[in-house]
Amino acid sequence: MKNRTVIFGLWLVIFWGLGQPARAASGDVYVMTLSGSINPGVAEFVQSGVQKAVAENAACLIIQLDTPGGLAESMRQIVQSILGSPVPIVVYVSPAGARAASAGVMITIAADIAAMAPGTNIGAAHPVNAGGKDIDETMSAKVTNDMVAHARSVAEKRGRNADWVEAAIRDSVSVTETEALKKMVIDLVAKDVKDLIAQIDGKEILGKGKLNLADAAIEPIVENLRTKVLKTISDPNIAYILMMIGLAGLYFEMSHPGVVLPGVIGAVCLVLAFFAFQTLPVNYAGILLILLALVFFFLELKVTSYGMLSIAGIGSLLLGSLMLFEGGEKDPGMRLAWTVLLPTVFLVSGFFVLIAGLVVRSQMSQPRTGASGLIGEIGVVKTPLTPNGKVFVHGELWHATAASPIEAGVRVRVTKVTNLVLEVEKAE
Repeated sequence: MKNRTVIFGLWLVIFWGLGQPARAASGDVYVMTLSGSINPGVAEFVQSGVQKAVAENAACLIIQLDTPGGLAESMRQIVQSILGSPVPIVVYVSPAGARAASAGVMITIAADIAAMAPGTNIGAAHPVNAGGKDIDETMSAKVTNDMVAHARSVAEKRGRNADWVEAAIRDSVSVTETEALKKMVIDLVAKDVKDLIAQIDGKEILGKGKLNLADAAIEPIVENLRTKVLKTISDPNIAYILMMIGLAGLYFEMSHPGVVLPGVIGAVCLVLAFFAFQTLPVNYAGILLILLALVFFFLELKVTSYGMLSIAGIGSLLLGSLMLFEGGEKDPGMRLAWTVLLPTVFLVSGFFVLIAGLVVRSQMSQPRTGASGLIGEIGVVKTPLTPNGKVFVHGELWHATAASPIEAGVRVRVTKVTNLVLEVEKAE
């Protein structure tokens, strides 16, 4: 009896294990939308969406895609999530007029099922830098060859046209949905999500079972606030500008204590910048050089360097900006665009130098208030100075003394102030 119970239990475990793929393919259909450039925020959104689909035992995850491309490192993270997902992933280029360009090509061919809507296109995957311009010849060859090898590997794994994918990368080839279907770049064309689900229902996914979507409900995966903020600020250029605004605001607050608003804005921008830096390949030597530039500019307020500290600050700021992101050959899209870097360095450096100049000028200028501000002022004798008397200066009556007697009504100049007593002489 005991042996029968053990055998029965083993059979239950075996049948439960064999039944898992079937249940995984008979859950709900999760749908998420990716529109705009591919960046670390989008990569994190896709990773969280795949994890949710797996946790909820979804039948499949549909990614509606419309992108002009984006960062290569973020694209690779998305491709890794798709390839490693135990849940079938469907990439659907839609709606009509959408495109899967550059990084979007790799994301599409990595899917278990690739589909496009009528009036869409795919291709033009030649790598470019963050400014949208072609990379120099030597680096372009390295980046292109690396991307071609990756793309061919993914395309062959999914049984898609690897030669066309290579042409899309090397020659920026782009095709419509009809041509993509003929060239075996995608699996089907669907007019909308419902049509897509109807067409893929019953398809066998290698290693993931058969899709059973007849009674599946559609569950949208929406972006949370963190993802929306991260998508916006995780572009290297935006993160860099936020950091510069933050440093400028704090510098203004330190040089003019009590203004408050610049300090608050600066602190908020710095928090957002460092929030974005957690998803970007940041070089901490670059951050240290930028902070060192801030120290140089701040010391310019305290030390008479005749502009040498400001020059050192500008140099440190420029070097730190160049070193801030580790894009390099691996991912040139992670580097700062020159059209952002140079104007930002120029404007921020000019702001620092201007504030430092105003502070130094105020420190060197003659006092306008208090006892020191009375020296050199002209007044009128109200009572004869013999040698003590009273004079009228700055709308106030002051005790005064003179080296020689001065009659009432004579104009005098203040030469010294001692214990609220003015020392005066006749004005020329």
